[in-house]
Amino acid sequence: MSTPSPDPQALGPASTGLEVRLAARAGWLSSHTSGLATTHVQGNVVILPRDVADEFLRYCQRNPKPCPVLAVSEPGDHRLPTLAGDLDIRTDVPRYRVWREGVLVDEPGDVRGIWRDDLVSFVLGCSFSFEQALIEDGIRLRHVDEGKNVAMYRTSIATKAAGRFSGPMVVTMRPMKAADAIRATQITSRFPNVHGAPVHIGDPALIGIADLSQPDYGDAVAVLPDELPVFWACGVTPQAALAQARPPFAITHAPGAMLITDLLNHQLSSF
Repeated sequence: MSTPSPDPQALGPASTGLEVRLAARAGWLSSHTSGLATTHVQGNVVILPRDVADEFLRYCQRNPKPCPVLAVSEPGDHRLPTLAGDLDIRTDVPRYRVWREGVLVDEPGDVRGIWRDDLVSFVLGCSFSFEQALIEDGIRLRHVDEGKNVAMYRTSIATKAAGRFSGPMVVTMRPMKAADAIRATQITSRFPNVHGAPVHIGDPALIGIADLSQPDYGDAVAVLPDELPVFWACGVTPQAALAQARPPFAITHAPGAMLITDLLNHQLSSF
């Protein structure tokens, strides 16, 4: 019995992980996933040949803040059964990035045509997964209110190298009043598998960000005079590492276009 296709117009906060994956699989969804299936765990995706996958796993283990590993596939297997029963990593991300020798060469809607039997898929935790906990506590998120992708920036914070993998930490930014920033730190510290507490609050220049109006990925949002920029480690960090490591071939998600799983966010809370 086939799984019914979702109405692409009905996707929203109350949609399920399966509904979003099916919409991506059918080519109906190609944009960011912020605000979709808000109770479900979202994940960053990195897919690498087996001969560099162990090296990348060590990189993640040395940098758990930006690269918290949720699941790793067997070589060549497009399934990740610990994340969802009906999941195809080749089709279920709204938009992919294809890298050759560290250079971005394509952004396709699926990667079935370039799939290989030696590819290992990594799914890393995403900050979209703690946003619902913030919203439920009454903390407004401007990019969600405005229907935008979250703003992401390369920083001067160096990650710990593992073999050929190294590079700067990428962060997401959410503007908040000081009291909300304190509360957000308390809430997100309960979610270490999706980046945990912020890595920096306040002056962006201290972490090498020159202009908040010019994010490296995602969409800019205003920071009002009574607000502080709050920065969390981001799962786009591996894309900066890929550009420096220059493996012959790699696939990632496009920034903000996440894989949505069947896991529920509250399952990742540490208490």
